Amino acid sequence: MPQNVKQKCGYRPGLNFLASSLALLPFLASGCSKTQSASVLGDAAHPTPVHFYTVAEETARRRIQAVGSLFPFEESILSSQVEGRVAEVLADVGDNVREGQTLITVDPQELQFEVDRQRGLVTQVRAQLGIGPNDPPPTDPKKIASVQRAEADLFDADHKYGRAQQMYKDKLISQQQLDEAASRFQSTRATYTVALQEVDRLKALLVSSEATEKLSEKKLADAAIRAPFPGSIRTRSVHPGEYLRVQSPVMVLVRTDRLRARLAVPERWAGWVKDGATVDLHVEAFPGETFQGKISRINPSVAQDSRTFEAEALLANPDGRLKPGFFLQASIPSEKQDKAIFLPERAVNYRYGVYKVFLLNGNHVTERQIRPAGQTEDEHGRRFEVAEGLHLGDRVAVAISGELHEGSVVREQAEVATPAGKQAGH
Repeated sequence: MPQNVKQKCGYRPGLNFLASSLALLPFLASGCSKTQSASVLGDAAHPTPVHFYTVAEETARRRIQAVGSLFPFEESILSSQVEGRVAEVLADVGDNVREGQTLITVDPQELQFEVDRQRGLVTQVRAQLGIGPNDPPPTDPKKIASVQRAEADLFDADHKYGRAQQMYKDKLISQQQLDEAASRFQSTRATYTVALQEVDRLKALLVSSEATEKLSEKKLADAAIRAPFPGSIRTRSVHPGEYLRVQSPVMVLVRTDRLRARLAVPERWAGWVKDGATVDLHVEAFPGETFQGKISRINPSVAQDSRTFEAEALLANPDGRLKPGFFLQASIPSEKQDKAIFLPERAVNYRYGVYKVFLLNGNHVTERQIRPAGQTEDEHGRRFEVAEGLHLGDRVAVAISGELHEGSVVREQAEVATPAGKQAGH
C-alpha cells in the first residue's frame, strides 16, 4: 500500500489484512485522496475550463501551394574533343571540382607531333615570303625579293625590246632578232605576273597554315578535359587505357551551389504568379526548415494532362545541403485577397479522418464537423482555414485541461498574457 494512503487512512500494522481492507473501503469511497479525477471534468459540478474563439471573417492574402522537384543549376555531359587513349582519370563520382580543374587527360604524344609539323609548315611559308616568325604578312608584294627580281628582269627585257625595235627600223638587226627580243619581253612579263600571284598564294597559305597550327595547339590543350564550371561529379564512364573517340561522353558534371526549383502550379493561379516573388520551400529531408528562392521563369503554356504550368525559382545552396531530385512543397505569395474564417490549430480536433470543433451551446458544448480548406502559418501561429461548418459569431471552445466531449459543461477561464506577449491557450 502506498505510504501516503497509510498515513491518511490511519493504517495499523497489527490488524489482519482482511480487517484492514474492509476498514479502508469507506475512506477510499469517500475520497480519502484530495486530488480530483479528470474523469469528472465536464459535469455540472466540475465544469471544464476552456478558452473561447469567436468565429469572424478575416481578409486573407492568398498563398499558392505547389509541388515540384529540385534540379541542378547546370548539368553538363562532358565529352572528348579529341581522339586518343585515356592517360589519367583525376576525379570520381561525388568529388567537388572547381572551374577549369583537369578531370581527365588523353595521351598527348600524337597531338604534340601534329603541332610540331604545323609549326614547321608555318616557318617554311614565312621563309618563302621573306618575313620573320613574328612579322605580319607583307602588304606590298613589290617588297618581296622574288618579285623584285622578276621586276628587274622585266625592266631589262623591256629596255632591250625597245632598243631592238629601233635597231630593226634602222635595219641593223634581222626580223628574227627582233622576234627573239619580243619573246623574251613577253616571257619576263609573265614571270613578273606569276611572282605577284605567288606572293598572294603564299599569304593565303600562311593564313591557312597558322590557323591549322592554332587548331593543332587547341587539340593538344583539349587533351586535358576540364570542368566548365564549379560543381560535383555525378557519373563517370571512362577508365585509364580506354581509347576515346571524338564526342565520347566521359563524365556528368552538376552545379549545385545554386539550384532550380521547378514547381507545378495549378492553372487557376496563372494570373497571380509573378517574376521575382519570394517562394517558401520545404523538403522532407529537413522537416520544419524553410528554404527560400525567387521566381525566375514562368512557362507560358499549361500542360493539358495535369492542368498545371511550370514556374522556376532559383535558390542558393552554398553548403550543399539540398540535393537535386528532392521533392518540394512550395508556398508562393500572391496579390489575391479573400474573406476567410481561421481557427487556431489547437481548436480543431481530428479523429478517423474527420475534423471537428466544439461550439458553445448555453453552458455546455456540442460537436460540429467542419471542412478545412488548408493550413497556414503566420504571425498568429499555425491555423486552419475553415471552408464549411462554421458561421460568423459561433464560439469555439478549447479545453485548458482535460478533454471535451459532446455535452460537456464548460466555464470560461480568462487568458493570461505570457512574458512574450502571447495569450495563453493560443
